[in-house]
Amino acid sequence: MRAFVLAVSLLSPGGTVAAAQVGAATMETGSGLPLRGEAAETFLRTAKVVRHRPLGAGVSGSEQLTLTDGTAIHKAVWKTINEFHPGLTSFEGGGTILDYEDSYRFEIAAYELDKLLGFELVPPTVERVLGNRTGSLQMWVESAITEWDRKQRNLAPPDTEQWNRQIHAVRLLQQLTFDWDAQNIHNVLVDASFRVYAIDFSRSFAVYEKVQQEKLLERFPRARLTAMKALDEATLAAKLGRWIGRPQIRTLLKRRDQILAIAARRVAEKGEAAVLY
Repeated sequence: MRAFVLAVSLLSPGGTVAAAQVGAATMETGSGLPLRGEAAETFLRTAKVVRHRPLGAGVSGSEQLTLTDGTAIHKAVWKTINEFHPGLTSFEGGGTILDYEDSYRFEIAAYELDKLLGFELVPPTVERVLGNRTGSLQMWVESAITEWDRKQRNLAPPDTEQWNRQIHAVRLLQQLTFDWDAQNIHNVLVDASFRVYAIDFSRSFAVYEKVQQEKLLERFPRARLTAMKALDEATLAAKLGRWIGRPQIRTLLKRRDQILAIAARRVAEKGEAAVLY
């Protein structure tokens, strides 16, 4: 990954030139996540915002922020939506959902669940207060395209089996979290090495005991199933309880149980080698 001195002026959220504040900070270039784990979380929680612009995608009013810690400059996605609609909500494209929520809190919960289970699909995401707004701040995946774009360009992954394993893992995480936008392939990102990332979980964690699309669950990563088996209400409350409530935790566990049963049935029908990896 190459680094170079940023030569352009950056604007702060207030519109003032912030180049002097950046000093000798460097912009990391390349593809994928520039930071991971604790390093990414610390940067997202503490780095200074020097530029922001509307993301221009989706319906949640997200923004792309540019941040610096005085040494490096990275981008992130800022989301503050936090809506709740009691009763039944109907969608223009079809379908209804009970007690519909669209919240930045679920972005953080999805990342924490991803960490707990070892998926490594959701970019680092933290809660942060900027100005008078609280929201989620997620590390930007550099030089990535959406799965929709990949298909439009007819770009084939060099390792089909590895690609398929990643896609099955994305489907597993989306069904576990009851991601309402699971079929939106704009929410799957692909970097230059064909590594896959799952984003936009703000419409997840609905209080439903059954997965949305059982038919999508055909193959399963062994390690993720093992980690899922170990989940319990106390663990989830400790790790995710700041962002989702007890009813959401309990229905997540119900969906976990269903997924484990589906995996066992697939193994019985097709054999372990065809189902688990």
